[in-house]
Amino acid sequence: MKNKILTVLCILFGLMMINSGLNKFFNYMPMPEMSEEMMQIMGSFMAIKWIFPLVAIIEIIGGALIAIPKTRALGALVILPVMVGIIVHHLVHDLSGIGIALILFAINIWVIVANWNKYQPIIKIEKKESLKK
Repeated sequence: MKNKILTVLCILFGLMMINSGLNKFFNYMPMPEMSEEMMQIMGSFMAIKWIFPLVAIIEIIGGALIAIPKTRALGALVILPVMVGIIVHHLVHDLSGIGIALILFAINIWVIVANWNKYQPIIKIEKKESLKK
């Protein structure tokens, strides 16, 4: 049952990330009212021409990977830096949106914990042959 719930949440998470990434390219969702501070921040992001396309591509790729059960472990790692950025942004600049960000971050962490065994070969410390004797 827990696995089915995680699968549904991952599909929803993935679709939200894909939607967010595509919106950065096609601007089909209206932007909410922004404070003066947020307007300056968005202007700064727009001045760095490569940052939005990079984040959008990571969101699309990470969202697709996390929605597919076979690639979910990789997707969780790909999308993690974006999720950390979203959490920090909401903590520092826009506390009103922290709720959904924390829910998505919790799903991301749940996927990482659920797939921890798949990460073991990456972080496993090899003992040297001389130490084994």
